[in-house]
Amino acid sequence: MGGAGPAAGPAEAPLVTDKEQTDMSLFQRAHEIVQAKANKALDAAEKPDEMLDLSYEQMLDHLTQVRRALVDIAASRKQLELQEQQLQHTAGHLQDQARAALSQGKEDLAREALSRKAATQAQIDAMEPQHDQLTEQEQKLEQTLAALQQKVNDFRTQKEVMKAQYTAAKAMTTVDESAAGISTTFGDSGAELQRAQDKIATMQARAGAMDELLQSGVLEDVGGDTDDIQKELDEAGSAAAVDKELAALKAEIGPGSAAPPELTSS
Repeated sequence: MGGAGPAAGPAEAPLVTDKEQTDMSLFQRAHEIVQAKANKALDAAEKPDEMLDLSYEQMLDHLTQVRRALVDIAASRKQLELQEQQLQHTAGHLQDQARAALSQGKEDLAREALSRKAATQAQIDAMEPQHDQLTEQEQKLEQTLAALQQKVNDFRTQKEVMKAQYTAAKAMTTVDESAAGISTTFGDSGAELQRAQDKIATMQARAGAMDELLQSGVLEDVGGDTDDIQKELDEAGSAAAVDKELAALKAEIGPGSAAPPELTSS
């Protein structure tokens, strides 16, 4: 007989492909980014002073709830005491009725009155554990209320101190940021001022150089034609030079010289 085929092994778990791993990594990364941005936005939206006020309001609400519970328990205890007083009054009245009936020889009526008194006393006795329980709960709530009230008072004091510290820190941060902004502005202004000073110095040096060149005659003044007065002054200077030279020639030739030759045309 042929041997049996190899036994089928346990089913292998499907392998995760590289693409699926990449998709899962991208999804996880996107989730982390969104969570980080949400936490950052929440942190930016939270203000310590508002958070402290909110916590204080929540503590006051809890304190109010404890006070209401204390009032309810005290009211229940008081109501139970009133019922007990009424039952005790009824029991005393039944005791008087039994005595009166017995004095009149009505023993059966006296027995009935005493029977009702016993039932009333049973109700009174059943109320005692309830009264003790309510009294104990009331005492515990009074202690809880006192401790909570102290915590609220302490928190209120700490809250105001922390709010003052937050306000001071916020003001200092604003001042520091303003100072940093002023420093940056001053730095920019200083650079602009230096550039302006350099430009003015360059313009002054250029103007001085132009003035020296004009005065030395290297550059001509092209500002326009010489005015009429300057022309007359120039002509007068030229005529004086000619007259001076003419007088010198006359002195050199003497008075008896021949007639002067005619001037040739240029």
